[in-house]
Amino acid sequence: MATGARATPGAHRAAAEACHWIGRAVGRSHARLAEDIRAARRGDLKSGLHRLTDRSLGKLRASAVEQGIDPEEYSATLRCLLLPADTDCRTRVFFGVGAGGLFRLRDGEWQDIEPRVTDATGEPVVGFGSLPAETPEGDRLTMDLGIPTPPSPYEPAPEPPREPFRFRASVARPGDTLLMCSSGLAEPLRGEPELCAYLTGRWSGPTAPGLAAFLADTQVRVKGYADDRTAAAVWEA
Repeated sequence: MATGARATPGAHRAAAEACHWIGRAVGRSHARLAEDIRAARRGDLKSGLHRLTDRSLGKLRASAVEQGIDPEEYSATLRCLLLPADTDCRTRVFFGVGAGGLFRLRDGEWQDIEPRVTDATGEPVVGFGSLPAETPEGDRLTMDLGIPTPPSPYEPAPEPPREPFRFRASVARPGDTLLMCSSGLAEPLRGEPELCAYLTGRWSGPTAPGLAAFLADTQVRVKGYADDRTAAAVWEA
């Protein structure tokens, strides 16, 4: 998911472009990503996904220049969640740039597992079933996810995003609900215990709610919070 710069006319287009580019990049690299996720290669994943994110946001800045738009006005936050199709692999990988939230509902309690700016290098969620810091053979240091490097307007790699790259790899348990959302939902979840309690009651069941119920839950009004909300949630079987 992506959010364009506030109060700019092309915000929705910038967000759509960011999602399109990162989706293509992950798609091209899906085999290598799946292998590294299964093998718990945190270092490889973090460096490789950081590179993909930098390139995607670099293309967004280049697109702004081509359109004659100030790159600061044609920018976006970008938040991604990778879920392996292999049902035996319980690793969930979050990465991105910019504000928002990553939460986990486990045993009736909400855990805020958003990587903080101070530790945005992606330390594991200690005590919550995280990946080991490294595999027995050690993390490989030269990951490029199989991306070719032909001449292009984006080479050498563009300047990194001004905001820190955020990365988190953790292991899901049956019964968990994992929520990735924009600031519009993250801020009231952090500031209003009543909203947390409401969603705990709604989302603690053994199965996911229907789409209409989920949309209604994510749009529950909270006094003092009026930003748009985007949310994606995963119920672990």
